[in-house]
Amino acid sequence: MSSTEHDVSAGIQQMEGFLLWNSKVTEAHTQAEAFTDRLEWLTGAQCEEVRRVFIEERLVFHRAALGQIVARAAELRTEYDKRYERLKARCVGICGGVLVGLMSLASLVALK
Repeated sequence: MSSTEHDVSAGIQQMEGFLLWNSKVTEAHTQAEAFTDRLEWLTGAQCEEVRRVFIEERLVFHRAALGQIVARAAELRTEYDKRYERLKARCVGICGGVLVGLMSLASLVALK
C-alpha cells in the first residue's frame, strides 16, 4: 500500500470514527430528551440537569464500549494476520513440494 493510499485509508477510518461518535452523541441527546419528557413534574432547571447527567453517563458508556470494540478488533487483526502467515507458509511449502515432485517425475521420464 502506497503512502497516499495509507493516508486515504487512515482519513476514511478517522471520518468513520467521527461519524460513529457523532451518532452516539445524537442518540444520547435523543434518549435524554425522551427520558425527561416522561418526567413532567421536573422544573426547567431540573430537566436540563437530568438531561446533562443522562447524556454524560451515556457517553461514558459508549466511549467504554467503543474502546472495547477497538481493542477486540486489534486482537482479531493480530490473530488473523498470524493465521494468514501460517496459511501462506503452508501453501508455499505445498507448492514447492509439488514442484519438486513434478521436476523429479519429469527428470525420470526424460531419463527413459
